[in-house]
Amino acid sequence: MKKISFVIPCYRSEHTLPHVIAEIEQKMKEMSQYEYDVFLINDCSPDNTLEVVRELCETHENIKGISFAKNFGQHAALMAGLRHSDGDYVVCLDDDGQTPADEVDKLIGKLEEGYDAVYAKYDHKQHSTFRNLGSKVNELMTRILLEKPKDLYISSYFAVRRFVVEDMIRYGNSYPYVIGLVLRATKNITNVSVNHREREEGTSGYTLKKLLSLWFNGFTAFSVKPLRIATAIGCGCAGVGFLYGLYTIVKRLINPAVPMGFSALMSATVFFGGMIMILLGMIGEYIGRIYISLNNSPQYVIRERMNIEE
Repeated sequence: MKKISFVIPCYRSEHTLPHVIAEIEQKMKEMSQYEYDVFLINDCSPDNTLEVVRELCETHENIKGISFAKNFGQHAALMAGLRHSDGDYVVCLDDDGQTPADEVDKLIGKLEEGYDAVYAKYDHKQHSTFRNLGSKVNELMTRILLEKPKDLYISSYFAVRRFVVEDMIRYGNSYPYVIGLVLRATKNITNVSVNHREREEGTSGYTLKKLLSLWFNGFTAFSVKPLRIATAIGCGCAGVGFLYGLYTIVKRLINPAVPMGFSALMSATVFFGGMIMILLGMIGEYIGRIYISLNNSPQYVIRERMNIEE
């Protein structure tokens, strides 16, 4: 009998998490041909989420709990759940009820057809305008920098086969980016349409700062294209500067009375100086992350495990 492992990062979900678990239980009764377990990863939530996770673990043998020592982010929580899971299929979903656990059979069905990974696709998203904008930027970034197929929709609700999980958890650097790890492991990926519900309560935990940090993780950990873009920009700026220098010389030779332009000189200096600082900052970002990774900075630190043998 095949087994499904559910991985759910938990943050500010003390009221919604029991509903998600109940929905998984109800659906898995219909899918009795599969065994299943659930991994709840408390990402140091400031509310009563940890107590809810403890209570669920005490009343359900197949629910496992992990609690972080501090907030490490959604992708670190996913990595912790993936490392502890042992299912033939692993399904990752949200804790707020927006991702419909009762449609997991659609994702599993695509895996049974032979796909290695399946992402849920929403025809009508119920996220805020800010989150939708962030999703569009993330879509553009993954397509340009990570070579994601244009027609592939990426979401936080997805299912993968065991061998994909095994490859993903080999990644031990400090800045995990789950989308990049899936795309690195396989290109045999498809979408399946599911409903997207309105949030039951609260707001998204993704602030602008967290979204920017996540995007930096993506393109600095899995692509050198930003450095190549920086090289192209540097060459372009150098070319513009050279042509402008020729133009100034020719203009001076044709008409010696033309005064040298101080404003133009200052504008060029500020422009090229700014470009140099931006490109140096990008290189510094790569070097800083290499330094942190070489110091073996952990992806996460676990304070407590529930229903999990050491």
